[in-house]
Formats: sequence, structure tokens, C-alpha cells
Amino acid sequence: MRLSPTDASFLYAESHSGPMHISSIYVLEGEIAFETVLQHIEERIHLIPAYRRKIAQVPFNLGHPKWVDDPDFDLSFHVRHHQLPAGASLEDGIDAASRLNEPMMDRNRPLWHFYVISGVEDRTLLLQMTHHAMIDGASGIELTTILYDFDPNGEPVPEAQEAWQPQQPPGPVALFQEALQENLQNLPRLSSADLSPAALTEQSDKQRELFRRATDMVSGFVTRPAVTAPFNASIVGPQRKVRFLKRDFGEIREIRRALGGTINDVVLTVVSEGIARYLKEHNEPVGNQYLRIMCPVNVRTEDQQGALGNQVSAIFPMLPAWSMPLKNRLAVICAELERIKAQEEAQALTLASDSASSVWPLALAPTQLVGTPADPTALLARVPWPVPPNMGWRPPNPGINFVCTNVPGVQVPQYLAGHKVLDTIGLLILTGNIGFSVTILSYNKQLYFNMICEPRLLPDLELVVDSVSESFDELLAEARAHVAELSGK
Repeated sequence: MRLSPTDASFLYAESHSGPMHISSIYVLEGEIAFETVLQHIEERIHLIPAYRRKIAQVPFNLGHPKWVDDPDFDLSFHVRHHQLPAGASLEDGIDAASRLNEPMMDRNRPLWHFYVISGVEDRTLLLQMTHHAMIDGASGIELTTILYDFDPNGEPVPEAQEAWQPQQPPGPVALFQEALQENLQNLPRLSSADLSPAALTEQSDKQRELFRRATDMVSGFVTRPAVTAPFNASIVGPQRKVRFLKRDFGEIREIRRALGGTINDVVLTVVSEGIARYLKEHNEPVGNQYLRIMCPVNVRTEDQQGALGNQVSAIFPMLPAWSMPLKNRLAVICAELERIKAQEEAQALTLASDSASSVWPLALAPTQLVGTPADPTALLARVPWPVPPNMGWRPPNPGINFVCTNVPGVQVPQYLAGHKVLDTIGLLILTGNIGFSVTILSYNKQLYFNMICEPRLLPDLELVVDSVSESFDELLAEARAHVAELSGK
């Protein structure tokens, strides 16, 4: 099974400082023996065929890599135990999970790991790591419905119809020949139906307009650069730090009912205001400057539910980098997202991405060195780029400031071996000069603001968490005051 261009792109973009796996930390009630978790996953591994497959690189990158069976698959390599020192706190456990999540995964094995972290009193932490080439946020949530139960007493697990017999992976010559044949077969050609004037006019007009919008959007990155925040001031190194904020999902609904907007609008309001206050606290030059935030958009269709892989596009709202009243910021964000929706920017980006996917993978052949003894990114990870101080001016940023992704989760409790999942903390990828990002994840009627950073670029992540929490409280208070005013109380 050949990787799609989107899935393969996460392999091409990977480095030792920017591993491309997405992860979650699950905090479970009680202390669970490692052997219990290992057995739990062993009983279900046949329900996730992708977890027994590894990548096979095509020589010279003549085609995108393929997923092939791993004939040496060993579950004990992927499910591991990490023991914390006696007296460890929950924060110690999260820090340990963050460190375990830092290295790249072995590309000669299936690209996933499951760490059982013990040592926190009356708690067990599970770190689940899966390469982005295999899943996106939505398919990651679907994966949890296989690995976890909705019943504390467990649920019947369908038995494997037959013992797993891996297919022998093709050798380099066979991979090369197959890719060469596919390239020849996929040479552009038009059918007679495509040559009809009506079809060509209809197709070209729509595509031309979307391409124009995609071009305008991309060129705007240069003509309208974003502010350069401290966490964008250099290239990320390999270290990570994680903190999270949890709020009742009902409070989000309160804000929406009182002040309008969507859940995404409210989330972006409190996150962007939290960052604006952080920049103000650090005396960063933000006058008349804007934050550019990447917001992934799930484009998975109904018939793609249950399938792994990536089905995502993105939008890039530009939001004020200076602090402002929360109700005003919410209004600005609602208007900006309505503009993006009207311009069909997500659809335009998808079209541009699909067109770019026809680029011959041969141009990305050097990425095959990543993860090998000749990997040049390993040296760069050992000697990270220096972080320039704030000199009262920073160069313009033609990229994005951070990623803020909203992943709807299950709204009822989940269990593993009878132990309830109390908290779910999502860990995003950091790469390039993006030293901070946020995963918004809902679970069991709670909303989690999960924040990850590169600590050299953002050494005081707790201040960001406090600023976001403060912004949320203020917006909630304004919503309640507005309701009280309308009701005459």
C-alpha cells in the first residue's frame, strides 16, 4: 500500500529536531501493571493492521514509500514500561512522557510506541505515539475507540479470524520496478470525455478561481508577514515541555450562547489573547502586527471514517498580536473566520496541495538519509541554533506563529482494563521555527487546552497557560454579565 502524497510529506519533513509523530498522554485512575496493559493491547492488535506495517523506501525516491508487513514484528518493542522515582507527582509523569516523546522513531519498525509510565500514586500514565504519516487527529480519536472501552467491565473483543501471517516485503529492485511502472502509467492523459468544451470550461473556471485564491493566500505570507514571537525567533531543538488547562465544556457553550460564534471562535479568542498578553508581558514589539495561526481542518468524508491516514486541509487566520477586550477579540475572530469561509480558503489549499502532489518524489530523495547513520539532522539536533535576545525589534515572519488544532473527542468516559481515563493530553509536532502549539481536545464533557513548546524558545510555558486561563475566565464572566443584563438582573 503506497503512502498518499500527504502521508508521505510527514516523512519528508521529519528531522531529529522535528519528529513527525503525534502523541497523547492518557492519565488513568489507579495503578495498572505493565503486563496488564501489554496483554490488553495484544488482544486488540489484530484490529489495527497498520500497527504491524513498516515503511519501505523506494530506491532513489522514484515513488512515495509503501506500507509493508513487518515480518519481524515484536509487540514488546512497541509497548514499553517506564518507572518513575518514588514519590513522583503527576507533573513529573507528564514531564517524563514529554521526554520519552522527543526522539524520532526507528524507521525500520512500525512507527508507533505505547509507554506505560508508573510511579505516580493512584495514577497510571500512558503515552501513545503514532507517526503522522499513519494518522491525523480525527483518525487518532477513532483509534482510541479500539484501544479503549466504553464499559468499565470491558467489552467483547472480536477474535482474529486466522493467525497473522505477514507477507514478505518486496526487495529494493521490486520496489524500484513497481514505482517506475506506476510513473509510466500515470503520465497525464485526457479522456475523450474530458475534451468536451463544456467540461473543460466548467472545470477550468472553478479550478482557476480556486488556484487564484490559493495563490493570493500563499503570497500573503510574504506581503503580510506575521509578528515574530519569541517562540519563532530561532529553529527548534529536540527538547519539549508540555502543560495543559482543563475547563468544563458547558462553559464554552455558555459563552457561545451569550456572545455568539462557534467553539473554534471561542477557543481562538482565549488562546490568541493569552499569547497577546504573553507578548505584552515580555515587551515584544506588537504594534499593528498580527498573529498568523494555522488551524487544521478535517476534510474526512463519511466513507473515510475508520480509515487511518491524513484527510486534512488548513486555514490561516490573521489575528491581532496586541491585547484587547475579549468581546472585541471574539468579534474580530468571527469576522475573520467568516471571511476565510466565504473565500473557500481551505478548499483552495486542498486543490493546490492535490496539484502539487504530482511532483516527482525524486526531488525529495535526500530525505531518505533521515534516520540513518548519515542523517545530517542528527548533528543539528545536538547543536541547536542559538536563540537571539529581544533587542526591541525582530525581523518579519513570513510563516506561521503556531498551530491551534481542535480535535473533537468522545464525550463519555473511556476505560482500559477497567481503569477510567481521567485526562487526555494531546502533543503536537513542533518543527522549523514553530516553537509552540496548542491542541484543543474534548473528552468526557471537558475541554483541554494542551500546550507544547521548545523550552529554549519558550522557557516560561506556565505563563502562557496562566494567560489563557485568565482570558477564559474573563470571557466567561463577560458572557454571564451579558446574560444577566439582558434578563434585567
